[in-house]
Amino acid sequence: MGFGGSNLVIGHRGAAGLAPENTLDGFRRAAALGVDAVELDVHALDGALVVIHDDTLDRTTSGQGPLQAQSLTALRCLDAGGGQRVPLLEEVFSALPVNVGVNIELKARGTAELAVPLAEAELALGRDLLISSFDLEELGHAAALGSSALKIAPLFGRWPGKGWQVARELRAWSVNLSLRAASKRLIGEAGERGLNTLIYTVNDRPTADRLIAWGATGVFTDYPDRLVTA
Repeated sequence: MGFGGSNLVIGHRGAAGLAPENTLDGFRRAAALGVDAVELDVHALDGALVVIHDDTLDRTTSGQGPLQAQSLTALRCLDAGGGQRVPLLEEVFSALPVNVGVNIELKARGTAELAVPLAEAELALGRDLLISSFDLEELGHAAALGSSALKIAPLFGRWPGKGWQVARELRAWSVNLSLRAASKRLIGEAGERGLNTLIYTVNDRPTADRLIAWGATGVFTDYPDRLVTA
């Protein structure tokens, strides 16, 4: 498991279609279903990395307003769904078997400096780690701080003209593409350049099968139960 194989199934924000997103319950649910890895989002707050997607609280917690207006203590008192709390990155690592890979998406500035040491410590324990971001400057900072064993992936909602240059400068392991951006041509060209491709967000088997047939390395899904095979 992890990112070392092919036909990868990666639980998006844990198992966002089956349990509250980015919660320990969701990550454990994904692992129990047999995913190769999970994906999560991190923001920096009071010197810690909190696992939450938005920069506001309203959509996924019982709180309101900007994330950065909260203290870490106050954030941790909120309900993130089903009585779950917003976890710290370290808590997610502790909740998952070491053979489950983790894709850490950096959501804001200041996250790389905190994420890389934690990721390197998990690498030393044998966990497979991938760091991704739409913020290419922050992702470049992570690439500069991390060892060669730490996988890097720029995220693209649309394919930019300089996409291959970006991947080369980051020494990327993969390019993570939206379903809208993914095409047979682009996936094939990535493979020719020695790059993996992970596609988000894929919630049905026919689409996943088509992408894998085109050569995609794997997919992110809200519903691991639909895609994980025995």
